[in-house]
Amino acid sequence: MFDSHLDIGWLSYGDSGWSFVAWPSAVASDPEPWNSRLRCGQLPDGPPFTGGWVGFLEYELGYSWEPAASTRGKRGSPGARWFRCDDALLHHRATGRWWAVGNPPVDKIVRRLADPHRISPAPTFRCGPLRSQMGRDGYMRAVAQAIEYIRAGDVYQVNLAHELTGRFEGSTRAAYAALRRAARPAMGAYFAWDENDRRRAVLSASPEMFLTLTPDGRVSTRPMKGTRPGRTPEHELRDAEKDRAELNMIIDLMRNDLGRVCRFGSVRVDEPRSIERHGGDDTGVLQATGTVSGVLRPDASLGDLLRATFPAGSVTGAPKIRAMQIIDELEDSPRGVYCGAIGVVSDCGHAQFSVAIRTAVVEGSVGDAERGAGSAAADVIADGRLSYRVGAGIVADSDPRAEWEETMVKAGAVRALAEIDER
Repeated sequence: MFDSHLDIGWLSYGDSGWSFVAWPSAVASDPEPWNSRLRCGQLPDGPPFTGGWVGFLEYELGYSWEPAASTRGKRGSPGARWFRCDDALLHHRATGRWWAVGNPPVDKIVRRLADPHRISPAPTFRCGPLRSQMGRDGYMRAVAQAIEYIRAGDVYQVNLAHELTGRFEGSTRAAYAALRRAARPAMGAYFAWDENDRRRAVLSASPEMFLTLTPDGRVSTRPMKGTRPGRTPEHELRDAEKDRAELNMIIDLMRNDLGRVCRFGSVRVDEPRSIERHGGDDTGVLQATGTVSGVLRPDASLGDLLRATFPAGSVTGAPKIRAMQIIDELEDSPRGVYCGAIGVVSDCGHAQFSVAIRTAVVEGSVGDAERGAGSAAADVIADGRLSYRVGAGIVADSDPRAEWEETMVKAGAVRALAEIDER
């Protein structure tokens, strides 16, 4: 089941700018990484990752943890993938320093890069065109139904998504590099591994931090609500009352979620709303973001924190359980990794998770030329399929066509990989 070709790519630690490449030694799909209680102490004098677990939680795991949120019963086989990583290379962007954790193959990497006879053609990929599985009309009908639920008083806000899919062939690493250049993510991540004779890859260019937990027990979350194309003047988003109301709802939801596991009186809104720019003018977006923090109770584990907050309120709506029921009803397929969480759980007691938006999932066969070729071909997929989902927050005064157009704005980064059929 587990293949050593797995390659963990890049995950930043917010403004601190940490990134790393890790070499995994084991894989787990059970809750081992998040069941333990993190240490309470001072942050280490060094990188926030000293060996540990790296992986993801699928969105549908939220239905398993809260069965009342599902209208159809359990959909698919929701779960997680966690990779044990004791060897890693880390880079701190602010200082330019490199750190080695465990025994990463530094000498092998240096020799390969220094070899003047090494001829390595740039990896390539072919992808698309991408088409919505719901289609524009189908998505607009789903939005109209969500608006009816909102006006009937069932829910205040619902985040509805649809899936863009297309054929993929070639290097998933090259595709991730293109996605990263377009999106310039605050929290990017790349995974590629073999499982049951299939090759899978997760390419995430997420701008949104879900949770950060430090060894001293402080937890913070930064939900995003409100999106505009990158060329939009900032004041247009800053002054938009609809978007402000959306974010306020999710800030309240996250305060309540954190309050379930944090010390009484410790939860606070550090910043109610700020405007951030992610990516370039052509493929990037403006996002409105808030920050909420608290202090975890001494008797609460990381698993308790995740069960209290997952999935992120920004990708469900409010109230969360009813919003998830409507998502379950109106979306035509399970979300999988999309809108789940991608994270790092370090042995030093630091944990961080992104919200898995702006995230592509690629799956396909291993070509005969690549089978047994070793790590150099570990990212090559033949006869593959790429999935990239986009969504929008629906409120009472939403316009279905405008919400469809917002999802096309959020698809800006994936246009670096393929053309999109917007019908």
